Amino acid sequence: MSLHDDAILVLKGYEGQEELRQAYLDHLAAHPDGVWKACHAGHVTASALVIDPSRGQVLLTLHKKLRMWLQMGGHCEPQDASLAAAALREATEESGVPGLTLLPGGPVRLDRHPIPAPCHWHFDVQYAALAPPGAVERISEESLDVRWFAYGEVAEVADESVVRLLEATRARM
Repeated sequence: MSLHDDAILVLKGYEGQEELRQAYLDHLAAHPDGVWKACHAGHVTASALVIDPSRGQVLLTLHKKLRMWLQMGGHCEPQDASLAAAALREATEESGVPGLTLLPGGPVRLDRHPIPAPCHWHFDVQYAALAPPGAVERISEESLDVRWFAYGEVAEVADESVVRLLEATRARM
């Protein structure tokens, strides 16, 4: 199965955010290359909020280009067998934490946001990744910093999309 086909199946099975979910499906129907960065009309991305429920904390990255605290994530790569695999790969690469596992049940949220030209949109499929006990983070090339934040601190450092992702993740746990 192609990553494009996997994305369609994941989105068809996703419950909630119906209008936005349909926009993702419409995009993929119109763009056979809609999961790849080369699709300038916009492309699907995969991200994961790294969470440690035992400590009541999430791990965020200070994105090098955007200079914002965000969940881990990014573009799909040819080796990604699925959106879930892409989200887990990105979370592992950007956090430096081995042994992450995705929260069962598929994506937690969808978040479409505009990005600078030449592309127009990121259609982000957002997962949550559980950190193993004693997880130690490491700064990647794509980050200025990575840091654990208590749930209550996230709204002070991150934008509303990250806050909504944390709320949706906590509601599912």
